[in-house]
Amino acid sequence: MTILNETYTLSNGVEIPKLGLGTWFIDDDKAADAVRAAVGIGYRNIDTAQAYGNEHGVGDGVRSCGVPREELFVSTKLAAEIKDYDRAIAAIDGSLTALGLDHVDLMLIHSPQPWDDFRGGDYAQGNREAWRALEDAHQAGKIRAVGVSNFRQHDLENILEGARVVPHVNQLLVHAGNTPSGLLAYCESKQILVEAYSPIAHGAILENTDVQAMAHKYGVSVPQLCIRYTLQLGTVSLPKTANPEHMRSNADVAFEISGADMDVLRDLRDVDYGEHSAFPVYSGK
Repeated sequence: MTILNETYTLSNGVEIPKLGLGTWFIDDDKAADAVRAAVGIGYRNIDTAQAYGNEHGVGDGVRSCGVPREELFVSTKLAAEIKDYDRAIAAIDGSLTALGLDHVDLMLIHSPQPWDDFRGGDYAQGNREAWRALEDAHQAGKIRAVGVSNFRQHDLENILEGARVVPHVNQLLVHAGNTPSGLLAYCESKQILVEAYSPIAHGAILENTDVQAMAHKYGVSVPQLCIRYTLQLGTVSLPKTANPEHMRSNADVAFEISGADMDVLRDLRDVDYGEHSAFPVYSGK
């Protein structure tokens, strides 16, 4: 499971493991067990958010997993609804308190818009204020790296216009069937590392017969193929699971997808998220 030992280096020199554990939909009372299981398997990158409601459990798992804090990479996200400096500063401290940690390795603005107006109104000034709060917390040593999530190019350009720190990360919905190639290229041009959330399309891609056939060709599962795809795109992959067997399987991706098959997956358009389409990140609104 060598992927668990591999890292990218952010533009500020901080190393981030290439494969992480996503914790969306893991209840707070189950999060500590999930984190401890993942760390026991070899995961060192743990991703949570204020909106997930499980920072307390994730922090408990981090503090009780038996691995030194400095060997772990812990990320959280500022709630999408917070678009002013003072509330952002308070929320950053709130996350540290909930996690029971004196710092996090990465903190992101969860969305350029509040969830009830996703891809809606103009929150440019609010995002600049939230970003200033992250920059100040970064300078104070509370956050080792700072970034954004769900930001499109114009959202990033708004931040970059007055930023003291260029975002280190943009966490995006990236999977076979939804590959925002232009945005990935833009982020690369600005030395912004992309993290891929829902690399298995929140489960929606499991029934795609073409992807099933390709996975069979490589002798792997569809989730393994999809995770490997996002890694070969040069992103951090953040599959979510509380199941230790799935954690092990998700990390067993020591194979190479050919260039031709990468092109097939990159060009695939499969975005039927079924019951999960109600969530803004999948519906786009």
